[in-house]
Amino acid sequence: MMTSTQRRTLGLATLAALLLVPAAGQAGQPKIAKKTPVVTLQSLKSVYAEPVFPSTPVINNLSDQRPLTLVLTKMPIIAHTKDAGGRDWLQVRLPGREMHRKKPPPTGWITVDGTKVSTTPWHVVVSIATRSVHVYRDGRRLKTFKVVVGKTSTPTPRGDFFIEEGIRLSRKHVGYPYALATSSRSRVFKEFMGGPGQIAFHGIVNIPGSKMGTATSNGCIRMTTKAIMWMAMHIKAGTPLTVR
Repeated sequence: MMTSTQRRTLGLATLAALLLVPAAGQAGQPKIAKKTPVVTLQSLKSVYAEPVFPSTPVINNLSDQRPLTLVLTKMPIIAHTKDAGGRDWLQVRLPGREMHRKKPPPTGWITVDGTKVSTTPWHVVVSIATRSVHVYRDGRRLKTFKVVVGKTSTPTPRGDFFIEEGIRLSRKHVGYPYALATSSRSRVFKEFMGGPGQIAFHGIVNIPGSKMGTATSNGCIRMTTKAIMWMAMHIKAGTPLTVR
């Protein structure tokens, strides 16, 4: 039986191999990796600007649970390295807002202790130009949905993000039946309907004028009931999201 250290070493070896594999793409489609390494937090984590302990400053403290559903925090991994003391570090995409609107979505470094490394075959791509969502599995496009994206005054932010958590909504709730909350935040709204301006995929129930293929939302991605139900069944926390 393997020890926890052996399992962690095996996971990091797999991670290193995945980070070296270039993404492949079909003709006319973006390059999407077959597997994306993700990390699940199993304890509260300090986030650092650089993978150097203890001289680098803490830039954030990250909960091991998401605030709405209490699902464990799961984030895509960008890079892996060791510091001079042999400590393993992971560079990850972070939930939340980058304060400077011209900067890319936030990232940071965490130590590997108190985490679990795994992979996901899923990747979601939103095309603002065609107002569509493309869902990839194992690097190949599996589904395409026409959607509603943000209007010019409240655009859907572009960049690389991830799904934070999925929420089942009541029939009276705007966007019924599901919402997939993402790590993206509106660059217009600092607060919206009592929340932090978080961008989400959601349904169109109780939202008048939601015609697929248009740009009329406040930044969120609206989907038909059938489409958002399919997304909620397949796309889980930690799934990478690209908006282009």
